[in-house]
Amino acid sequence: MPPGESRWRKAGALLFTPRYLVVLIALLLYPVVASPFFTYQIGAQSLALGLIALSLTFLGGYGGMVSLAQMTVAGVAGYLVAIFGTSSAQAISLGWPWPIAVLFAVVIAVVCATAIGWLSVRTEGIYTIMITLAIGVALFYLAQQNYTLFNGFQGFNKLFAPTVAGIDFREPLPFYYLTLACSLAGYFFVRLLVKAPFGLALQGIRDNPRRMNSLGFSVTAHRVASYAAAGLLAAVGGVLITWYNNRISPGTINTGAMINILIIAVLGGMRHPIGAFIGAIAFVLLQNFAIDLVDRERFNLVIGGVFLAIVLFSPDGLLGLWALARSRFGPRRSVPSNPRRQP
Repeated sequence: MPPGESRWRKAGALLFTPRYLVVLIALLLYPVVASPFFTYQIGAQSLALGLIALSLTFLGGYGGMVSLAQMTVAGVAGYLVAIFGTSSAQAISLGWPWPIAVLFAVVIAVVCATAIGWLSVRTEGIYTIMITLAIGVALFYLAQQNYTLFNGFQGFNKLFAPTVAGIDFREPLPFYYLTLACSLAGYFFVRLLVKAPFGLALQGIRDNPRRMNSLGFSVTAHRVASYAAAGLLAAVGGVLITWYNNRISPGTINTGAMINILIIAVLGGMRHPIGAFIGAIAFVLLQNFAIDLVDRERFNLVIGGVFLAIVLFSPDGLLGLWALARSRFGPRRSVPSNPRRQP
């Protein structure tokens, strides 16, 4: 069997396992039992933020690189959709058709992510975090102070999702399924990529870059390429979150927004792609319902407390708590008392 055919057969087996089918059916039927508020405000927002956090999970969990610039890449895509498409700032927006505007926005955002990766891979550890934070802060102040291209502090309004074949994606139900389709595509893209030769080499570079370099693998090229792949996920998520908010402004890409993506990724767990979406659901639920317990101004205190508790008691996030509960309370495998050695 050719290697390519075997890889696609494994991909099909991954997609159609009973566990994934149950989750897929639950996600498809979720709007049937949920109100429009939970469908749009909770479901769609969680999926869009989870897709951006997935880009960080891919970089951190499989590449060993923690980047705070993923929300920056998402913001670049969102701003470019506003500049190339239509918005309230008619003097700035070019009014291109939405497919062309989205395509150019995503491609340019991926190029920016690649450039960020090219700068960041020259550092390691805390220095990578600092340089990506510096890039994000620089773009924030550029967007806030530039009125010619970014419309300054006001940003862009009336950035509505398109209508395709009579389907208005501004409505909660169609937009939920749009974000679900993009999130599923991003999730399985990461699952397949990390099992491909590139993904295996990237994980080897994460564990021992010197040995992988001695084996002939280009450490720099693999890391930069991983930033490009993560940039694609963040860019698509940025377009979705821009359509969700119907606007984009410097507040969308400020330091708090960048830290929120890190919190979402760590909260869910960075050892598995699904952790990004679990963390996003937990974050959005806290964001919407924690204000019933505390003042809105103290919401960050609640998020910080939950984040600190997760880091202290479960470094693998909520997925780690689930694995711990299964190991303690789940069924244990029986070991035969007199195992016979097979010839």
